[in-house]
Order: sequence, then C-alpha cells, then structure tokens
Amino acid sequence: MSVGTTGGGSPAGVLLEVAAANRAGARTGVYSVCSANRFVLEAALAKAVADDSIVLIESTCNQVNQFGGYMGMTPAGFRDYVLGLADATGCDRRRVILGGDHLGPHVWRAEPAARAMAKARDLVRDCVLAGYAKIHLDASMRLHGDPGAQASPPDPGVAAERAAELAGAAEAAWGELPAGSSPPVYVVGTEVPVPGGELAGPQEVAVTQPRDAERTLLRSEEAFRRRGLSDAWTRVLALVVQPGADFGGEAVTGYDRRRARELVAWLEGLPWPLVFEAHSTDYQTPAALHELVSDHFAVLKVGPALTFAFREAVFALEEVERKELGGRAGAEPSRLRETLERALRADPRYWLPYAEDTADVGRAAYGLSDRARYYWARPEVERALARLLDNLSASPAAEPRAGEPGAREPAPLRAAGATSGADRPADFVRRSIIEVLAPYAAACGTG
Repeated sequence: MSVGTTGGGSPAGVLLEVAAANRAGARTGVYSVCSANRFVLEAALAKAVADDSIVLIESTCNQVNQFGGYMGMTPAGFRDYVLGLADATGCDRRRVILGGDHLGPHVWRAEPAARAMAKARDLVRDCVLAGYAKIHLDASMRLHGDPGAQASPPDPGVAAERAAELAGAAEAAWGELPAGSSPPVYVVGTEVPVPGGELAGPQEVAVTQPRDAERTLLRSEEAFRRRGLSDAWTRVLALVVQPGADFGGEAVTGYDRRRARELVAWLEGLPWPLVFEAHSTDYQTPAALHELVSDHFAVLKVGPALTFAFREAVFALEEVERKELGGRAGAEPSRLRETLERALRADPRYWLPYAEDTADVGRAAYGLSDRARYYWARPEVERALARLLDNLSASPAAEPRAGEPGAREPAPLRAAGATSGADRPADFVRRSIIEVLAPYAAACGTG
C-alpha cells in the first residue's frame, strides 16, 4: 500500500500523519465521502482500491444515530453496511476509516439541554464503540431552554464546553475497547452549514477571520483541559472553518485563496500540525481543490455532488430504458422518476424548507443541494431502481451513448469495481460517481 493507506498503522495514526505531512508542505490530504448511498459507497471503495489509498466515509447525526436516523441505521449497523460493501467490492477493510460528522445534539435540539446532551453523549459513545475513528464534535446549536434569542447560536463558551463533554464520552468509550484499539481523533469548530445543508445562498459566505478561529481553538482547548482531556487534545486533527467555498441549490461560490490568505497564515503560525477541514467543497473545480489542499484544508468533505452524479446517471439510464422498452409488448418500465417524485410529494420535509412553494419540488429536490438524496432508501424507490437496472441488464444499449443526456466518457471498468454483462448499467452509475471523486483524489495526492 502507498502513503495514505493504513498498512500496519492505526486509522488515528494515518490521519494525524496526513495532517503533519500537509503542514510540512507535502501535497497530501484526504477527502471524506459523506453519504450512505450504496452506489456512492461502492464507487468510493472501488476508487480506493484503484488508487491504493484509504477511503474515509462519514455519516452525520441525522443519517445514522442510536435511534436509526433517516437511514434506519445505528452506528454499528452503518459500520457493518460499509464493511459489507467493502468485502463485496474487494476493498481491504483496513483501507476503510469511518467518521462521524456533526456529532452532537442537533437532532434533539428542541429538547432541554440536559436531555439533548445525554442523547448526544450516547451517540458519540456508540460511534466510538462501533469503530468510528474520526469524530467531529459539533455542539453549535441552541438547545431548548438556553438563554438568549431563539434564532441566535449558543454562547461560544457553552458550545466549547459541550463539545468537550462529548469528547469525554468518546474517550470513555475508547477505554472500553480492546487494548490496542485505535484512539479517536477529533475535529472541532462549527462554522459550517447545519447537517443536511443550509438555507442561505452561497453569495452570503464570508471567510472565517483569524481572530474567530483562534478564539474557537483556545476555548476548545481550555474546555478539554478543564475536563482532564489533555491527551485527547493532542489528537485534535482539524479545525472547521469557512474558506469561502460553498454552494446552494443553484449556484457555487468557488474558492478564492486570496480571501483566505490571512486565515492560512494564522494556521501556519501554530506550533503543532493542525489542519483545516473544509465542508461544502462539492462542485469546486480541480484547480480550486488543489489550492485548498495546498492551503492546509487537508480534509475535503463531499457528499451532495456525489448523489447528484448518481441521480443524473440513473435518470439517463431511464431515458435508455424508455427507448428500449417503448414499444415492446409486455414490458414493464421502472417509472423511476415518477416513483421518486411521488415519494418527494408524499413526504416533503427534506426539500420543502428549501423551496419557494409546494409546487417547487423539482427545483428544490434536483438542484445542486440534491435534496432528493434523502429518498433513495424508500422501499418503493429502491424497487423502481432495481427494476430499471434489471430491465437494462441484458440490453446492448444499457448506457447512454455519446451525445445523449447523461452520457459520460467511459472510465476503465476495473477502476469502478466493474464486472460485465448483467452489471453494466450499475457500472455506468459507479463510473459517473468516480468521475466526481477523481479530482478530489488528485488534489489529495492519491489519485
């Protein structure tokens, strides 16, 4: 295995080595796949095999938690799901590093603080016991009963104390694991969209000021040390900041390294190899991704861009199905898009807050934020997708041809973990996702 693989080292050691190398000037980083979509995960695992690299996969507190989340999975269930896909893809389990994104009380923010934090501690504990190695501590949301205006964030000192409380739960859980188990590494900082996205447009994005980053870091360190977590503080991998790169439903704000110059200079003055974690790097250009990694945004988060590519690929396949089965007697089309849109309208909670009105389902669900990603695990949508792939599996025209909507230049099937014959339509979907992942791997020095 090459640099960036686990080899004989622990996941914590690998991630901390990546951070140290990046701060020393090496063009190295790690991209984090934030998705529970099966095709996305299969593509990411296959890409790791092709690149001889690790693969970092993270679930959010909304997706996966002790009550199931919207994916219906606990942290242990998600671990088993990912590792099962790794086995099926031929990806050595040692390559896989699991992480938890936005771990904190967000899901329970309407509850009193004591109860919400108890549930957040249980979530962090379950993640560590399930083998999650990378823990983003996020207590940036106001909880029921917190003083102050309802729409404002909690006091930064309170947020730091709550994050340290969660770190204590993670350390205690690590202590219950077998001797020699990899310790957790931590990400602190909260200047990110809420789990699942944000309502504001990217034109409103401002780069984090160095004084604010320093204040967050100092308060976090003080809170850790007050709780006797000095050793855990040495495993703080990254600080989340806003680099000025973001996206909304219809627009992308590209990274402009000139705007982040002072922030980067502040980080380079720190005496230990902390790096930045950049959320919302979806849809950035290859050049921007390279600049982000060079500027010590060594952890690049990507999610909606991958499910966007997945959706566009399966919609393109449905166009092929329509042409192939259009006049065939007895043929039963998948009606995939129709089924998906029925699910969107039947349960609008994941897209309606991002729409201007209830008739705006397509614009809200199919935009760059890809609110439709919440619906692919619905049983009726899964059945429609399975029928689509079955219908095309024996067809010689099972992929969009050049010039047709959704057509892609074919990547090597081997890089997509492809088989042949009946799996060709699924290969097309995976290749479409890998094409989005490729610039991230290149920027991180692994692809």
